[in-house]
Amino acid sequence: MLDALEVFTTVVLGVMVGVEFSVAFVMNRIFSGLPDDANQQARSHGGRMLGALMPFWYFGSLVLIAIWAAATWGDGDTGLLVTAGALLVVSIVMSILLLVPINNRGKTWTAETRPADWKEQMSRWDRYHYVRVAVIVAAFAVLVTALV
Repeated sequence: MLDALEVFTTVVLGVMVGVEFSVAFVMNRIFSGLPDDANQQARSHGGRMLGALMPFWYFGSLVLIAIWAAATWGDGDTGLLVTAGALLVVSIVMSILLLVPINNRGKTWTAETRPADWKEQMSRWDRYHYVRVAVIVAAFAVLVTALV
């Protein structure tokens, strides 16, 4: 049963990291190459879609890591699991304080209602997102280290 939890947790977090990596280094670059209206519309739609899903994915991953850590408490890998969980907490706090406010504004914009500085706001979101991706990649690396 513990093996299944370990694999499931690793896959759930790994796929989340892959999605966030793709948003940072693939999707947003594709969107930026589109005309302004299409770029902004794609980002707004992505913000609505992923904005609804990612909180469950982040918190779900954190809960899975916590369950794994509790199930193996006192073993040699507990410190690694706590570190991975702490990094996820950092990414969640970053999300709530830095990324979600921008996303909540951006997901409501249309070509007619977007502010003049919308590109600057999206660039700020991208910069914060790069840091968040680095944090969750580190969490994933630590988690995989605990697995092996």
